[in-house]
Amino acid sequence: MTERSHESHENVPSRQRRRFAGISSRAYEHPADRSALVALRKLSGFDTVFKTLSGLLPERSLRLLFLSDSVRVSDAQFVHLNDMLRDACYILDLEKVPPMYVNQDPQPNAMCIGLDEPIIVVTTGLVELLDEEEMRAVIGHEVGHALSGHAVYRTILLFLTNIALKVAWIPLGNVAIMAIVTALREWFRKSELSADRAGLLVGQDLQASMRGLMKIAGGNHLHEMNVDAFLAQADEYEKGGDLRDSVLKILNLLPRSHPFTTVRAAELKKWSETRDYQRIMDGHYPRRDEDKDTSVTDSFRESAAHYADTVRTSKDPLMKLVGDIAGGAGDLGGKLRDKFTGQGGGGAAAKGGATNGSAGSAEPQEPRNPDEPGTAGS
Repeated sequence: MTERSHESHENVPSRQRRRFAGISSRAYEHPADRSALVALRKLSGFDTVFKTLSGLLPERSLRLLFLSDSVRVSDAQFVHLNDMLRDACYILDLEKVPPMYVNQDPQPNAMCIGLDEPIIVVTTGLVELLDEEEMRAVIGHEVGHALSGHAVYRTILLFLTNIALKVAWIPLGNVAIMAIVTALREWFRKSELSADRAGLLVGQDLQASMRGLMKIAGGNHLHEMNVDAFLAQADEYEKGGDLRDSVLKILNLLPRSHPFTTVRAAELKKWSETRDYQRIMDGHYPRRDEDKDTSVTDSFRESAAHYADTVRTSKDPLMKLVGDIAGGAGDLGGKLRDKFTGQGGGGAAAKGGATNGSAGSAEPQEPRNPDEPGTAGS
């Protein structure tokens, strides 16, 4: 597949990339994303109701706004982006190319929204920040959202968030809407992990995907950054502190629509090393024409297995405690105290009373879980 070169984008040579004819979004979707989509669609016709009430939604207004006050990507405008968009749709076999707009905004961002038809918007801050291969991964990310049908729920989330602000003075009404918003945000974050995978399938360059995420986190200073060190941050974040830190992580994450950038990078690298990814690259993947035969029960079972594995292998103190509870660990009260205070190990010696100078070190540390992964970036 040959790409056209343009004066300001000749630094990356054209190259062949694999195409995934008829690929189903199930091939790259995060297990929690798949199950969340099933759950949302089961909420008494959740999306159908909102589509019926589409007159209340700002979709028409958004389309008109972008058409009137942004630059539409085409063969005449932002030609290199148009080439990448068509290329991404070709690789993921998305038949209808979504319209894409460049919006003047210094904040690096991109989104895929819409109820009837998805539209993609990228900001000038993002276009100016990323090189060609990094941008290709981002456009593939947004095309992945379109193929998965994420745009409907993302539009609903934008709408509900806006409504929540307007009805904040109504106690029960606001609580009900915020409960839905919180659930949608949790799904939204998982959908971002799915779309990151789609971006990797389109760009087929893991290092470019990593660089793009680093730039989003730290700006256009690649000479000052290192991928391995960046991934090590994710490992440190996951292991960090005691239960108090685990609670703070949850509180920090709740209002966010995206996972933290280092976590996204670590998750994508982990997926790129799996057999599932290799099978897709070898041409073995679920097909779109098989989607109708997919079992809802199997989807939930796969999601449950994923969460169980996450708890089992996680280094986070809270997840470790959950694993201990699930495993029927004894002295739960003591473990809870130690996890909250960041202490552990020497408690038994203190209770029994030291008989010599070395008693304080007699109590062995809890052994490391052999299932835990090694240092990030290795």
